Amino acid sequence: MADHALRLALVGNPNCGKTALFNQLTGGRQKVANYAGVTVDRKEGFFATPAGRRARILDLPGTYSLTAASADEKITQDVLQGRYPREVRPDLVVMVVDATNLRLHLRLLLEMRRLDLPMVVALNLSDQARRRGIDIDVSRLARHLGVPVVETVAVRRQGARALRELLDQPLAPQSPLPRAADPQAELRQILADTVRTPASATATDDRIDRWTLHPVFGPLILALIMFLTFQAVYAIGKPLTDAIVDGIGGLGAWSTAALGDGPFKAMLREGLFGGLGTVLGFLPQILVLFLFILVLEESGYLPRAAFLLDQAMVAVGLTGRAFIPLLSSFACAIPSIVGTRSIPDRRDRLVTILVAPLMTCSARLPVYALLIGAFVPDVPVLGIFNLQGAVLFALYAGGILAALGVAYIGKRLRPAGQTAALLMELPAYRLPRWRDLGIGLWERGWLFLKKLTGVMLALTVLMWFIATFPGAPAGATGPAIEYSFANMLGQWMQPLFAPLGFNWQITLALIPAFAARESAVATLATIYSVAEGQEAALGNVLAGNFPLASALSLMVWFAFAPQCMSTLAIIKRETGDWRNVALSFGYMFALAYAASFVTYRLAGWLL
Repeated sequence: MADHALRLALVGNPNCGKTALFNQLTGGRQKVANYAGVTVDRKEGFFATPAGRRARILDLPGTYSLTAASADEKITQDVLQGRYPREVRPDLVVMVVDATNLRLHLRLLLEMRRLDLPMVVALNLSDQARRRGIDIDVSRLARHLGVPVVETVAVRRQGARALRELLDQPLAPQSPLPRAADPQAELRQILADTVRTPASATATDDRIDRWTLHPVFGPLILALIMFLTFQAVYAIGKPLTDAIVDGIGGLGAWSTAALGDGPFKAMLREGLFGGLGTVLGFLPQILVLFLFILVLEESGYLPRAAFLLDQAMVAVGLTGRAFIPLLSSFACAIPSIVGTRSIPDRRDRLVTILVAPLMTCSARLPVYALLIGAFVPDVPVLGIFNLQGAVLFALYAGGILAALGVAYIGKRLRPAGQTAALLMELPAYRLPRWRDLGIGLWERGWLFLKKLTGVMLALTVLMWFIATFPGAPAGATGPAIEYSFANMLGQWMQPLFAPLGFNWQITLALIPAFAARESAVATLATIYSVAEGQEAALGNVLAGNFPLASALSLMVWFAFAPQCMSTLAIIKRETGDWRNVALSFGYMFALAYAASFVTYRLAGWLL
């Protein structure tokens, strides 16, 4: 890091476009969303001003006040006061405020002006303010605050040009504002002098909110949106998955045709194309799920969903602040657990950490898609819905209900205390930008591919090795895999899982799934020697090797089973106690075992 670089800090309320401005200035690819808690740890990047001056910029966690109530807000406070470990106090604060809702953001701005730190104000979303008829007198606002104010549109290519140019100019000396006797009166005076807001500015949002926030229709709309999302996973993603699987099959046949028979060809055919290729085929379905979640984020709907569910979550022992971290668990439990730093109460945060892995992460989707495609018929329900999509929705709903149940038990076991109220801004509805959606999908897809070529590649090769060697002895009559290390290990573990209807092949697949859940699909494909990565063929093989009751039991196992080892590691890091890791692993193992056992017995009796 260059010492002469100008040290900047981006500060602002959640939803003000602060992270989008960071991306605009640095070209960084950090998550851009419309809710609090996205940026938990500080993010940094570098950029150059028009005059060539090098600047180092920190994107600090969003906060509503300098009085820290949670771990992420304390990070912002400590950085600004020079107390953050290994972090120098910034030379200049870029205070980002939402021009469409200056009343809310002005409170934090006035707090910041009472710090002894040079500051400029970025009046973000100024284009949307103008479209709504909101007129802000920028020069008069600058005089009231005693600092420069520039307009920005963080999502446009040149939307931060005025801010870049301002950084090249020498700033006039700034003195901290004196503390007002009546802060509310001060705020009202500034707004009255600088902002003109027509009565129709929020009319459209209010009309939409009358339906989406209605106590009866609101929850029904939310349930319908989530149900249609999972329907789309199959209606849109399945044809693309089939096309990729066929392409991988053709590529595998072409690339191994010229090779002579031997271990190397077998490893490519059965391990690489048969194992990893099968998992890669499910990428479109994962991206379809993420597309719908990103649209909900970008549109401003998710904070409203948090508002709808706040009372229900408090009733079962969760705080309303837990909604966003738990929603993040649909992608991965790791950022969800890190995101719980926004929860100020220690016990509330611990309960949220313990239930977060029960929310169905994207790594489970390949397993669900494989088993549902193999055992659930592709038939319509009620004439318009798909039975496979309905089963997938039921698995996700089962994880949510289990999380609520565990939270309720935790509430009954903990001492009674005061529940913190949920404070969350409801941003304006916005049409999602295709560029932001594309960046979000690219990031999700790239992370999946990196995982596929990292830990899952190593696990697949290892599974192929133990499924191939030492090989059948001379004169053996059974299949070669019966004489492999995989068979020996699976047979040794199988008695523990036999009551759940798992054969030794399924039991063996649970081992690499602890490192990466998707690898269970690759392991089954490798063990059953399904060549060319044909997902449909693998489904047929599975359907012919164990009954429907075992398939349902396996789906339920993955819905509740102990999380991957990376999640356990992050629980240890965030809580600092191995007992919490043991508690998380232990209760999820017991829950998964009991639920799978009941499912297997009921399915065997009814089907």
